[in-house]
Amino acid sequence: MFKPEKIKKEMVAAETPKTAVAPVTTAEERQTIEEAKIYRRGVVSLRDIVAPTALEVESSLIRLNDRYVRTIFVTDYPRYISVGWFAPIINFNAALDISLYTYPVRAEIILKQLRNKVGALEAQIIAEHDKGAPRDPIKETALKDIERLRDDLTQGIEKFFQFALYISVYANTKEELDRLTDDIIALLGTKLVYARKVLYQAEQGFTSTVPLGNDELQITFNMNTSPISSAFPFVSSELTSDNGILYGINRHNNSLILFDRFSLMNANTVVFATAGAGKSYAIKLEVLRSLMMGVDIIIIDPEKEYRHLCEAVGGTYLNISLSSDTKVNPFDLPKSTGQDVQTGDIIRSAVITLKGLLRIMLGQFTHEEDSLMDRALLETYAKKDITPDADLSKAEPPVMQDLEEVLKGIEGTKDLVARLQKYTNGTFAGLLNNPTNVTMDNQLMVFSVRDLEDELRPIAIYTIINYIWNIVRSEVKKRILVIDEAWWLMQHEDSAKFIFALVKRCRKYYLGITTITQDVNDFLTSPYGQAVVNNSSMQLLLKQSPAAIDLVQKTFLLTEGEKYLLLEGGVGEGIFFAGPKHAAIKVVASYTEDQLITTDPRQLLEIEAAKKEFAAAEAKAKDLPLAG
Repeated sequence: MFKPEKIKKEMVAAETPKTAVAPVTTAEERQTIEEAKIYRRGVVSLRDIVAPTALEVESSLIRLNDRYVRTIFVTDYPRYISVGWFAPIINFNAALDISLYTYPVRAEIILKQLRNKVGALEAQIIAEHDKGAPRDPIKETALKDIERLRDDLTQGIEKFFQFALYISVYANTKEELDRLTDDIIALLGTKLVYARKVLYQAEQGFTSTVPLGNDELQITFNMNTSPISSAFPFVSSELTSDNGILYGINRHNNSLILFDRFSLMNANTVVFATAGAGKSYAIKLEVLRSLMMGVDIIIIDPEKEYRHLCEAVGGTYLNISLSSDTKVNPFDLPKSTGQDVQTGDIIRSAVITLKGLLRIMLGQFTHEEDSLMDRALLETYAKKDITPDADLSKAEPPVMQDLEEVLKGIEGTKDLVARLQKYTNGTFAGLLNNPTNVTMDNQLMVFSVRDLEDELRPIAIYTIINYIWNIVRSEVKKRILVIDEAWWLMQHEDSAKFIFALVKRCRKYYLGITTITQDVNDFLTSPYGQAVVNNSSMQLLLKQSPAAIDLVQKTFLLTEGEKYLLLEGGVGEGIFFAGPKHAAIKVVASYTEDQLITTDPRQLLEIEAAKKEFAAAEAKAKDLPLAG
């Protein structure tokens, strides 16, 4: 019977050094030793686990199982090379193995060789000058470079190395491998760094880039410290500018992330995070700091998270509900666009927007119903003397009741009227059937929709955003519109299309739109949600759920390290994108800012208790008699 424990003991005994080896005399001992050899051959090592099952070496590539690998090596560098020149290769969207080898060279050896080189160059330059030949700028430049390097080496400012750089590219097909190889060589060529692919050294190239530390190619280039350090792979983007607000701390190098969103191609921002990751906290911090820079802020608040901040800075907080006194009329028109836009175009645009709202309210229209509704809306505006020749600054817009009356007078609209009456005389009559009584006369305006039923939230948000859009077009100012829980609008095609059109056009009116959502899948799987991301120059990604991380990684082209950073990050930690740059961020606030923007229920209760205590002390002080 085969006994591993017995074999292990025999192996230990066999490996123990002895002064004298007893001859094997019995068949049982010979069988035990043979079994030990068989057992040793069956033990799986780490190399057996990580090694490929098959490897085929060709002249310029290696086939590992079903994948193809080719190694590229750098042969020449320019005279000057900028810091971070290697970043495009590190961020290249392909599977790469990169190896950098540095071999230090003793300074006295290099100084001796440089001294000989200087003597040879000076002799050549003097000889050519004596012959009357024209000066050779190449030799003179080389002489200056060598002299400068000699000084730096002598003073210990620089060290000298032999430097080797290899890149192994992985692909699923030979065609893909050829394409990726050409792309990388071309990308290096844009930096005047010349590279070649291995030929008849494919195995040595592959071995040189696996994590063994063996340089089997030995293709080196003489370099001093400065140019070698410029190829350092672990670089982080700097997002510090002279203007803008503080968004947070760069987690890679502890620098400040200062940025002005209005300096980008557009001022739009998207924020993706799971519940409790700090997305509302980060945006409230941006709002607070933007207010100090004179920017007007408009917020659509689904959970009354911004009320404390609004009251603290003296903003206007408007509660939108069926029973509230605050009303917004979806038929409102911009008083003036500030541009050469015809009144007829404004009316047509309002009709299109209203049809989108009505589709959310009443459900989809047939082609006949769509045509009838289009006609009814135009007649509803005409009923209030709003025609292509009207003066919009003096016009009084209609309300939903006017639309119902017009529809009643059009044949074939009985079903539409029945569906509309819920919003004019029925349960939802208090929401959309009144003239607007809101004035945008404060730097911070917050519209709360928390007290609305889920069925009415998309309708109310659509109406509020349309009203805000009319105000924005009437007067051009630097503004930010924050739409929290924007996934509500992505549930309906018409509202999603409306938001997308707004995001595309808002740049012309000095408006930046911030869309916040925790339902990443619902947002990004919508074609309009993806388009909103593409038209937003800034993105803030905080902690993500495992269910959404793959979609986020694909959308934002994240590396594996960035993916795990979003999975494991703490509250307020994530990745900040601004145009082509991005960096790991940690959102930080001062104590005073934290007291104003916190959403922690415990902190809010403590603040409320402190307010009551202060109010009681103040009231008591008023009742005390004055001294002396």
